[in-house]
Amino acid sequence: MDKLQELTEKLYQEGLSKGKQEGEEILADARARAARILEDARVEAEAVKAQAEKEAADYRTKVESDLKMAARQSIQATRQDIESLVVSRIAAPAADILSEESFLKEIITAVAKNFSASESKDLSLILPEKLRDALEPFVSAELGRIIGAGVKAEFSSKVSGGFVIGPADGGYRISLTDETFKELIAAYLRPTARKLLFG
Repeated sequence: MDKLQELTEKLYQEGLSKGKQEGEEILADARARAARILEDARVEAEAVKAQAEKEAADYRTKVESDLKMAARQSIQATRQDIESLVVSRIAAPAADILSEESFLKEIITAVAKNFSASESKDLSLILPEKLRDALEPFVSAELGRIIGAGVKAEFSSKVSGGFVIGPADGGYRISLTDETFKELIAAYLRPTARKLLFG
């Protein structure tokens, strides 16, 4: 009987030991799986966080770039508006002068004399339509007599002030209209005005 009890006790102890060992192995395996799951989750969370940070940085960079470009364009447009305002304020009196008939008669006579002295050709003029009544008698009666050559005048609504003059047979023309004067003044004024206004 002692032997049977001893054998039973031995079997019980071996089963208990084997069960304990299997339980520990199952527990260790579960812990290892849990650790792997946690590590995978941590790695995935880090990847999601890194991607979100990269997208946020890219978006911030794009927004900053767009803002800088918009600011540059706004500043440039404002500068151009200021320059145009300054040029038009300075050029406006010139346009008025180039529409005064007495000034036009004087300057046309001076330019025409230089043409007739150097080339002795008939001349062609383009004058403002709005000054037809004032200038047509001068051109047809006086100018040809003063310069000793024929003068043909054309009046155009495209010329608001000043005149265009050249040989009647074509070739080249000299333009002193309010537009060409404004362009000439603007070309020289803009760099100076830009320096004064914006440094």
